[in-house]
Amino acid sequence: MITANDFKKGITISWNNGLWQIVDFQHVKPGKGAAFVRTKVKNISTGNIREETFNPSEKFELAHIETKDMQYLYNDGELYYFMDPDTYEQIPLNYDQVEEAIKYIRENDYAQMKFYQGNPIEVSAPNFVELKIAETEPGFKGDTATGATKPAVTETGLKINVPLFVEIGDIIKIDTRTGEYLSRV
Repeated sequence: MITANDFKKGITISWNNGLWQIVDFQHVKPGKGAAFVRTKVKNISTGNIREETFNPSEKFELAHIETKDMQYLYNDGELYYFMDPDTYEQIPLNYDQVEEAIKYIRENDYAQMKFYQGNPIEVSAPNFVELKIAETEPGFKGDTATGATKPAVTETGLKINVPLFVEIGDIIKIDTRTGEYLSRV
């Protein structure tokens, strides 16, 4: 058990018939009245974020989340298959479960999967990935001082803005947390 007074960013609690991750928190001690904890919590299963206030002595069950590196194998049109490299067990997930991460992951790449009570709850791509450009307009020579960008599509289908000098076939580095181009590899 954990009290609201012990909240830290990133911990996961079982509350209100669901799993909630603490996104942000602030201990508030007003001049009059009792202290309280103002938080932003994210529902793990739906992704909804909401603000809540709690009494500092309110107790919550701490959810034990297990994290494993899993290898993405393939997509059969409906399900996305991931394999545990230690046990070779394959786990099929639907698009809703992999929606955020799958646009950064190629077949045979590794991703982090979080489990709660043996069930997968979240898939996340590595912080930085390198992907090949599959489609983009031809580049222009010279006009690079303005920092202009053009749309491009990577080998995984991710649409991203890249500098004018990036060509089809180039490999680029992307920050998956922001979805932005970092550099050409």
